[in-house]
Amino acid sequence: MKLIIQIPCLNEEETLPVTVRDLPRDVDGFDVVEWLVIDDGSTDRTVEVARELGVDHIVRLTNNKGLANGFQAGLDAALKLGADVIVNTDADNQYDGRDIPKLVAPIVAGDADMVVGDRQVMTIEHFSPAKKALQRLGSWVVRQASQTDVPDTTSGFRAYNREAALALQVVSKFTYTLETIIQAGKMTVAIDHVPVRTNPKLRESRLFPSMWTYIRRNGVSIFRIYSLYEPLKVFMTAALVVGIAAVIVWGRFLYFYIDGSGAGHVQSLILGAVLFNAATVLAALGVIGDLLSGQRITLQRIFERVRRVELELGVPPSHYEPGAPGSGRQPTTGAKAGGRGETEDREAVKL
Repeated sequence: MKLIIQIPCLNEEETLPVTVRDLPRDVDGFDVVEWLVIDDGSTDRTVEVARELGVDHIVRLTNNKGLANGFQAGLDAALKLGADVIVNTDADNQYDGRDIPKLVAPIVAGDADMVVGDRQVMTIEHFSPAKKALQRLGSWVVRQASQTDVPDTTSGFRAYNREAALALQVVSKFTYTLETIIQAGKMTVAIDHVPVRTNPKLRESRLFPSMWTYIRRNGVSIFRIYSLYEPLKVFMTAALVVGIAAVIVWGRFLYFYIDGSGAGHVQSLILGAVLFNAATVLAALGVIGDLLSGQRITLQRIFERVRRVELELGVPPSHYEPGAPGSGRQPTTGAKAGGRGETEDREAVKL
């Protein structure tokens, strides 16, 4: 059994040594524990520092593609590097690396496919009351959409077994934390959660320059992801609300019409018609969204099969560079990238 711990990084030359310091090299239930750094277009010495720290694998993206894309690239590389279990942690040392054995324990025991570390947000001192409230609201919404009981859905400290990682595909460009839980819940992946410790804050978040940005981005992400996976419920609810408003406005006109003064309230009749048309359009969008949702599930299954074919063919990870010397693997990006031979290409075409 191989465990790969992946760390998405963007200009983390100062915090990476602190993060790596607590990462384990031996975990019960695993023969090999390796470290993987995803460099998301860093402009500092993040890659050099990672090599100096003995990181085994590096996925070096050519430019900053965002946390969600970096996470997906790391997941893909870890699978192609033979990981049976993948742990994701942050490079800013937010999570205590000593809790990784606890995080993977339910997977090793065969009780879960995916485990999320519960930071117990209400106990974190440097989180403001507004941030704590939004965390609770966001987690509640995601639990409703995913039909899971994960208390801390925005936690990036999580573990996946090979089967769960194969099926996950992040669509959002901003964050993967909320979407992957909803996606896993829809795929009936066995999800568990364990309490984990957090470390004192080393620096301000680069994802959220201000509290207002945090609220705005997370709020939009929650609504977008919920609409993506529950379009019928979202649009039908909106259609019902607008439809009720139309009935109320029409009722007002009917009241005045019976009273003999309907001629002066024709605007209510027009407004009710506009609202009724809007409700009809929203309901139609809900039906269309539900049909597209079915297509997305089909595409997701195709994506999973493509991944399995790539693993069977031995396709190397994209943007890969070996970390510590002696890994025996060739880079797949940059001037020293190694390509597949003509014979291998011909065999792949035949397959």
